[in-house]
Amino acid sequence: MSPNAFAPPVSLLSTPLHDLHVELGARMVPFAGYSMPVQYPAGLMAEHLHTRLSAGLFDVSHMGQLRLAGPDAAAALESLMPVDVLGLASGRQRYGLLLNEEGGILDDLMFVNRDHANGGDIFIIVNGACKAADLSHIQQKIGHRCQVIPMPEMALLALQGPQAVTALQRLAPGVEQLVFMSGGRFGVAGCDCFVTRSGYTGEDGFEISVPASQADVLARALLSQPEVKPVGLGARNSLRLEAGLCLYGHDIDATTTPVEASLHWAIQKVRRTGGARAGGFPGAGKIMAQLDDPGALPKKRVGLMALERIPVRDHTALYCPGGALTGEVTSGLIGPSLNQPVAMAYVLPEHAALGTLVNALVRGKQVPMQVTAMPFVPARYHRG
Repeated sequence: MSPNAFAPPVSLLSTPLHDLHVELGARMVPFAGYSMPVQYPAGLMAEHLHTRLSAGLFDVSHMGQLRLAGPDAAAALESLMPVDVLGLASGRQRYGLLLNEEGGILDDLMFVNRDHANGGDIFIIVNGACKAADLSHIQQKIGHRCQVIPMPEMALLALQGPQAVTALQRLAPGVEQLVFMSGGRFGVAGCDCFVTRSGYTGEDGFEISVPASQADVLARALLSQPEVKPVGLGARNSLRLEAGLCLYGHDIDATTTPVEASLHWAIQKVRRTGGARAGGFPGAGKIMAQLDDPGALPKKRVGLMALERIPVRDHTALYCPGGALTGEVTSGLIGPSLNQPVAMAYVLPEHAALGTLVNALVRGKQVPMQVTAMPFVPARYHRG
């Protein structure tokens, strides 16, 4: 018997909206150390489709929020990632990747240049399961160059869907002027918020950082809008998969590089070979070599669509038509918007071309799948 067999269960943390989730009838599950709503009484399918058609409200307060402050903050952060931080204009947001020395992805994150002019203020959102490790890593690597300020006093809500702007602008006039990947400070229903026009569903929408003490007021004000319904983690997962967006720990991790993960689009030209600030980030030699010779990759992330209506789940093995193993599914389900099984997977580069057929082994049955372009559902970001 394990020596820990009689140890008390590890207590879960709660977000500031826990009581509201329970009041709304949510089914709560453990996620990233928190008790989180996986779905509400309407169910995953209804929540997913409502977000695609109108507006869904997500509690993502389990995620980590922090600030980098000081005149060297942008240059310091750029030393940890293969992305252009120094060139990001004030009020603009960008997707970033924290890397280890082998070029593996420690976490993916979003960051906003909130104020270059007044000494530097970079606002960062990291994944919930990684936030303690991320904070330690950032503090250790660049804490001597800038202030690294965790923000545990803040909650985070995401309002996503084509009617998100209609609902939010009633409470925050002027927010409709934001475009995709921009942000600013707004009063929303009397709450002091920092709002970005972004999200992780492929739809237009917003992420709203708000003091934890005001989160319940804000959430109730948003849910009082006729377009808005609460949405749980289940639909958040299906929405992001249809949008072709990676989930850390599934589709990307410390063993995958940005190039292998087909995230090379996130590496701007200025950081690549020949760029003004090429290299200078962890694992740069390996990543630059992969960018310059993509045919030498050991694996590549692709989208797959099943040719039969059989769900193909995470960790399902993939075989080429000749029978040799070529890879593994990292995320898979029946896409509610498509009513068809979709998946992300890593395969050998020779099987990564669009239209290539592979077979997934599901309970002893070979399920044919075809390499398909992502996103599976077209993105509808508001670019102005």
